[in-house]
Amino acid sequence: MPHDAGLIQELMETAHAAVDIARPETLRYFRKPGLMTANKTTDGFDPVTEGDRAAERAMRELLARKRPDDAVLGEEFPPVSGTSGLTWILDPIDGTRAYMSGAPSWGILLAVADEDGPILGIVDQPYIGERFVGGPDGAWLDGPAGRIALETRDTSDLSEAILFTTYPEVGTEEESAAFWRLAARVKLTRYGLDCYAYALLAAGQIDLVVEAGLQTYDIQGPMAVVRAAGGIVTDWQGGDASNGGRVIAAANRALHEQALALLAT
Repeated sequence: MPHDAGLIQELMETAHAAVDIARPETLRYFRKPGLMTANKTTDGFDPVTEGDRAAERAMRELLARKRPDDAVLGEEFPPVSGTSGLTWILDPIDGTRAYMSGAPSWGILLAVADEDGPILGIVDQPYIGERFVGGPDGAWLDGPAGRIALETRDTSDLSEAILFTTYPEVGTEEESAAFWRLAARVKLTRYGLDCYAYALLAAGQIDLVVEAGLQTYDIQGPMAVVRAAGGIVTDWQGGDASNGGRVIAAANRALHEQALALLAT
């Protein structure tokens, strides 16, 4: 749904303010001794740290003051209903395993969505000071070198493509088999960057990100950035990926179509 420029500006300003307030909360614990980590599940390992909870709490408190009529969906606390038709989608630390390991590939994810999906989004890496932003006015990186416009690559053939995913096993046995069909056709496959892989795709550094088992808060921020930079984000059938699940992000339509054909085989 189209939104007027004034509302977009207000949402963008609030989005930056929310991520600004989350940054120091994540850095307060990053690479510090004695980081407390809890496991959120009895089936496997799904870690959460003080940094996750503190950052999301700070963002929620700011949104409650600035946008009290909007809904909020976050990873660490229960959802908040709203009346405006807009939802703030928060992942305070995407890549908690990287965070607890001291690797700077985690990020703060934020999106603002309506019934059609994300309107704008942010992928923020506080430790290295990079913020990837996407919205109706395009995509850009604010970082140590200043502001840089983002545009995805024009790689047209899988044989020249660079593919990323977070875990080599990808998901279920079926999902893993589909991923490896695709991986066998690309030039290079790499692992482990969580949300930062989508940022690299938007920045024109890589060509494909393929994952499975994602949640809404894992994908809507990166989706907004990749789309604003000229890329495509769908599920493995070419449908809407706003609710997570099996997700493919591609630099352009040609690569997207070639990759979908292999994932769906």
